[in-house]
Amino acid sequence: MQTWFHDHPVVSYLLILAFTIYIFNAVFRMGKLPILKEIIVHIIMAIGCLVLLLLQLDKLPIIQCMSVAVIMMLMLRGRQMYDKWKAKRGGAEAAVKRTES
Repeated sequence: MQTWFHDHPVVSYLLILAFTIYIFNAVFRMGKLPILKEIIVHIIMAIGCLVLLLLQLDKLPIIQCMSVAVIMMLMLRGRQMYDKWKAKRGGAEAAVKRTES
């Protein structure tokens, strides 16, 4: 897989950029920024991703590590949604039991 990423640097760069933007939005974003600052942040991230691309092309598993981080964040998001759904459902069942009594 590492050689495939090395042979396709544009795909590697786009994957690194997508993972970086997702991780930034999921972890580090404090709130909505004005559009100009948003553009500047994304341009700086795109430039920083070039460094990660160089490390990826130098046979370091950057994409694989970032994909593991994204998968773990998606699992956490799914667990939070499940807990919220379960709490809402549990609250509705408790309300039904109280009205039946």
